[in-house]
Amino acid sequence: MSEQISQRELRNDSGRVMRGLAEGRSFVVTSHGEPVGELRPLRRRRWVDSRVAVEMFSGAPPMDRHRFRDDLDAVLDQDAVPRG
Repeated sequence: MSEQISQRELRNDSGRVMRGLAEGRSFVVTSHGEPVGELRPLRRRRWVDSRVAVEMFSGAPPMDRHRFRDDLDAVLDQDAVPRG
C-alpha cells in the first residue's frame, strides 16, 4: 500500500522519501488533498554470480540440443528470408 504525502512533504522531506523508495516503499503525492502522482521504486537488476547459477542448474536433466532445435523449428518461423 502506498503512503500518501503532500507536495510540501515531498519538497521538505525528500531525503526520507528517497530512503523509502530505496527500501521498496511507494508514495502517492497529493496537492490540496487530491492525488496527483505516484512515486514507486524501479526494479533493480540483480546480478547472479556464475557459480551460483551453475549450482542452481546442476540437478537439471541433460538437454538434447538436436531435439531442442527440432522443437523450436516446429513452433517458430525461422526462415532466413527477410520480412518486409
